[in-house]
Amino acid sequence: MTLESRLDGWSRGWRGPLFAALIALVAGLPGLFAMPPLDRDESRFAQATSQMLETGDYVVIKFQDQPRFKKPVGIHWLQAISVKALSDAETRRIWAYRIPSLLGAMLAAAACAWGASALFDPRTGLIAGGILGATFLLSSEAFIAKTDAALCGFTTLAMAALARVYAAQLKGENAGKPTKLAFWLGLSLAALIKGPVGLLVVILALIMLGLWDRKAAWMKSLGLTWGLILFAAIVLPWAMMITVATDGAFWGAAVGGDLAPKMAGGQEGHAAPFGYHALAAPLLTFPATLLLPAAVALGWTGRKQPGVRFAVCWLVPTWLMFELLPTKLIHYELPAYGALAMLMAAAIRAPLGGWSRRIGAVLALFAGVVFAAVAVYGQKRFGDGATLAFAALAGALALGAGIAGAVLLLRRHSVLALVSAGALGVAAHIALTAGLLPNLKPLFLSKDVADALDSARLSPRSGALGPVAVTGYAEPSLVFQLGTATQLTNGEGAADAIAEGRPAVVEAREEKAFRAAMVDDNLKPRPVAVIEGVNYSDGHKNRLTIYRGEPQTPDPSAEPGGAQETNP
Repeated sequence: MTLESRLDGWSRGWRGPLFAALIALVAGLPGLFAMPPLDRDESRFAQATSQMLETGDYVVIKFQDQPRFKKPVGIHWLQAISVKALSDAETRRIWAYRIPSLLGAMLAAAACAWGASALFDPRTGLIAGGILGATFLLSSEAFIAKTDAALCGFTTLAMAALARVYAAQLKGENAGKPTKLAFWLGLSLAALIKGPVGLLVVILALIMLGLWDRKAAWMKSLGLTWGLILFAAIVLPWAMMITVATDGAFWGAAVGGDLAPKMAGGQEGHAAPFGYHALAAPLLTFPATLLLPAAVALGWTGRKQPGVRFAVCWLVPTWLMFELLPTKLIHYELPAYGALAMLMAAAIRAPLGGWSRRIGAVLALFAGVVFAAVAVYGQKRFGDGATLAFAALAGALALGAGIAGAVLLLRRHSVLALVSAGALGVAAHIALTAGLLPNLKPLFLSKDVADALDSARLSPRSGALGPVAVTGYAEPSLVFQLGTATQLTNGEGAADAIAEGRPAVVEAREEKAFRAAMVDDNLKPRPVAVIEGVNYSDGHKNRLTIYRGEPQTPDPSAEPGGAQETNP
């Protein structure tokens, strides 16, 4: 039995979407459990959700005592459901907060397969969903507890349902209410996750389709009346509650403090030139990078095909929207990756052109070399003997994916090239995210601090007096792991914590102020552990000292006329 015939068997009926979702599960699940809490966005989202569970306030979003008026509440509600069902807020198990992201990635892959099967055929649908689920970008977002994988899932669901409605009207058929319900549910939940992003993707695609086809009457069959009522029923209740609860401050901060700065300039230093997302695509679509040139070529040569036309109308306006946005982060284009996956899958239905094969082979090899180099650099810069095997495995698998894909593509075995590169690429991603990266200890200072406090039985969750005072290091991941009450303070505040019997974590830059305050309080610092590493969020080296906060005897040498301490 040939590979193509096997794919035909796996893609029939519900099997195609299910198999695509399984690929996304395999690619994202290992990292979900292995990776420590990440800075900074993930830990901010998880901490805000944890506070919802602690306080019972599921309307106002806060990080400690500061309001988080940036994104709607949807992801926090999903995380809260996951944590309540599988864990609890007190134990701070980050994997429980990541489950909605993993499910979002699985939904995106399944929906992509479902939509593409109507526009093309079931085998193309399976390949498209598998490509999306295996991409480095989506499989990485799948284990990060923030909005992007869930947004991709619901937006792709809406666009896949729209694809089926579009395909049905081309045949003179009705797509049926379940498909239209999927469209409105995807659109509504995407809005509750990240405001207007999903809505813009759908509206831009509809506008471009209408202009290209020179007809838009079929869009009335989406069920606009009951669909808009459903959209309002899902989105408006929380919108009204947050307006009342914050006296309208949420909207002022979300639009004026978050959205507008992204449109006006590079918010928080994330500016990049036009073309940034296109240049990043060969790495972010890995291991399917080898099909990027073919997908671009098909978008032009196959533009008269309804399926290709729909994918282009989904991809191009969304891609341009984020390329034109001054603020650029690599995950912004994720809602358009389903369209790109469809074009990639459709491209291998026929033999690829010579230039598409050659350029695709070069890009695949380039991506494999880059990821192998990342593994080697990570090992040399932050690893030790224990991580050497993970680095070698991750590097070999990434390089193997690039080489296998390139060689088989040049030999005109497009499907086999994709499957081989895909299998090796997913394995490389697992080796990186579940093996190498979590064990590069200098990169995860917050985890090391929390573990050291637990080992010394100084953490509040170990029964010690709290909260822990932290000065000079204010990363959200440490707040998430130590608890909502964690005190972010200065050197004097850390000394006060010691005087009260609470532990303190002092970064080297605050050491002088801390020790001066300790002398003023006639107390002698008692270090328990020293944690050194690199804060990957800002690139700075940090040296964090944990001080015991148990009741202490004043330092005699600090008192007038007191005995001088001798060095033991």
